[in-house]
Amino acid sequence: MGKVSKATKKFQSKHLKDALDQRKKVKDHKRRTQGRRGNKTDEEKAALALTKEEQKMKKSMKDEVFKDMSVEDFFDKGIAIPKENKKLKKKQDTKDEDSSNDSSSEDEEDMAVNMEELSKNDPEFYKYLEENDKDLIDLAGTNPLDGIEESDDDEEAENSGAEEKDDEEEEKLVQEKKPQQIELTLKLVKQWKKQLREKPNLKLVRNVSSAFKMAINLNRDEDTDEYKYAVTDERAFQELMFVALKDLPAAVQKLTPYKEVKGTRTLPSNSTVSRMSSIIKSHAASLLIFIADITNTQSAALALHSTNALMPYLISYRRILKELIKNIVEIWSSTKDIETQIAAFAFLHGASKEFKKAMLEQVLKTTYSTFIKSCRRTNIRTMPLINFQKNSAAELFGIDEVLGYQVGFEFIRQLAIHLRNTINSTTKKTSKGNSADAYKIVYNWQFCHSLDFWSRVLSFSCNPEKEDKNESPLRQLIYPLVQVTIGVTRLIPTPQFFPLRFYLIRSMIRLSQNTGVYISIYPLLSEILSSTAFTKTPKKSQNLVAFDFEYNIKCTAAYLGTKTYQEGLCEQFIDLISEYFVLYCKSIAFPELTTPVIISLRRYAKSSKNFKFNKQILNIVEKLTQNSKFIEQKRAKVDFSPNNKLEVARFLNDIPWEKTPLGAYVLVQREVKEEKSKLLRESLEESDDEKEAPVSEDEESEEDVEMSD
Repeated sequence: MGKVSKATKKFQSKHLKDALDQRKKVKDHKRRTQGRRGNKTDEEKAALALTKEEQKMKKSMKDEVFKDMSVEDFFDKGIAIPKENKKLKKKQDTKDEDSSNDSSSEDEEDMAVNMEELSKNDPEFYKYLEENDKDLIDLAGTNPLDGIEESDDDEEAENSGAEEKDDEEEEKLVQEKKPQQIELTLKLVKQWKKQLREKPNLKLVRNVSSAFKMAINLNRDEDTDEYKYAVTDERAFQELMFVALKDLPAAVQKLTPYKEVKGTRTLPSNSTVSRMSSIIKSHAASLLIFIADITNTQSAALALHSTNALMPYLISYRRILKELIKNIVEIWSSTKDIETQIAAFAFLHGASKEFKKAMLEQVLKTTYSTFIKSCRRTNIRTMPLINFQKNSAAELFGIDEVLGYQVGFEFIRQLAIHLRNTINSTTKKTSKGNSADAYKIVYNWQFCHSLDFWSRVLSFSCNPEKEDKNESPLRQLIYPLVQVTIGVTRLIPTPQFFPLRFYLIRSMIRLSQNTGVYISIYPLLSEILSSTAFTKTPKKSQNLVAFDFEYNIKCTAAYLGTKTYQEGLCEQFIDLISEYFVLYCKSIAFPELTTPVIISLRRYAKSSKNFKFNKQILNIVEKLTQNSKFIEQKRAKVDFSPNNKLEVARFLNDIPWEKTPLGAYVLVQREVKEEKSKLLRESLEESDDEKEAPVSEDEESEEDVEMSD
């Protein structure tokens, strides 16, 4: 092989690859254009002429132009086409043409010289190019667009203009064609009602659902033109509500009948059910809005009954189900109408019992979290509602006690963590020097209501009569709950928080009464006897009513150290002592249980200078002594030993607790206490009515009165 010249090496390194790539592109372009030419439709040719940028510009121009006027108005005004500067255009075209010709001629000359030198210096490589890429040897310049005839350009231009015209006409038709709404009359609604009852079908169900959606969103959406129906008649609106909530579920049940499998409604798997489910899914959104706006018991009952009939369709949509539970729980926790509360609770209980796997856990968690939020403000008006929520929610946890244990364990553990963090944390000082005490996280109504709620849950599920020899899984939560409650009670042992201590002690007394578990409560009561509220001489209090221990967990500064507050503490102490020991008034071990208590109370009465309180203490000591003697007389006649647990449990089963000395005393005290509470509620309600009378129509003013109370 001869020596390769310098020019050849230069060509190979700089131009050869580009030349080969250029030739391949030209071949590919010819192959594509020849394959398509003559086989295109007019639409394809027009689409080819319009590039993406032109279409995008065209669309944006149309949107901007036709935003405020129709196509006819636009063209009537005419189109102002800017004049073209012919001199500048001719000069620019000439310049571009000369530059392109010069560059192309120079490239061609260079290529010719290089090819000639290549044939002389490297004949083998030149031969290779002749065999593999003969077009490269041809020194004539090529242009990919040279093969396209002018007639084709004219044809594509014509097609492009035609398509622009078609697009403009189509846009014009779209703008002129507005959706025409169907007027919803009373006659049409009654016709739907008749068809739903006699011969329902999917199209009819879809139309009723669409009309119901329009009616529900009538006052919510500013633009109602998007809906298929429009309503102006009030009677048609009311009739539509009844048709959509009452007749629609019945028609759905006719089209796709339910199947009862072990108390759970299930749906067959077919195409009709699938299409119906999509309709009900859309209908559920309207139901959620209607439920959220419930204002009376009749509407609540109708909406909840309708929702319950459609539950088999909604059970597979987790997001809709979660939102439905949230709205119904909100009604259960916020409404002041007891009948509406009962209707909401009945729905939650029935649906959770029927669809345990899909609903129960979400219902339990949502119910508890909503209850905690709603009990932040506690007073004489809100306490009945809070107690209703506690009792009804406790029943929900008894539906599935295994799941109830899992959820209860999680929440009781959270309470224990809060208590531990409060005990371990120290008092923080702010920049102003005020103390931000960590105990406030625990010493509030929400935390106390939480502890009381779980005591009711365990009292409901762990009752020996209900368990019937099958121990409830929730019984394992009694010990941790009691430990947390005692820890909260002893966190701050000052007279200011004795109302909170009394509230939690009552909670533990209830738990012990219903579960049969012994809880040592007397030490928590005896600790208050050594506090400054009893050891110091109280201040004389003027114009102070009796302190309300039932609706307060913290004593205000006005009552601390006063004689009024001390008298209230004495009454609470005697009341709780009697309520606690009456739980064991029929126990065979009552004498041994009360002996240390009797001794300590007698010692305190001898050293105390509060003669009125001493008289009350000696009175309760006498009742405890009489009951001890009563038990001793009864057990002297038994013929079984203490290790016979069955006989010990049956001891005095034939005697009611009211017939014991302590039981009779407690029964009278409860009647007196109930009478006092009744008078207090009546007086407070009268005073509240007087305060609320001037602002009865202003809800914000009512809230201010509640907060001041």
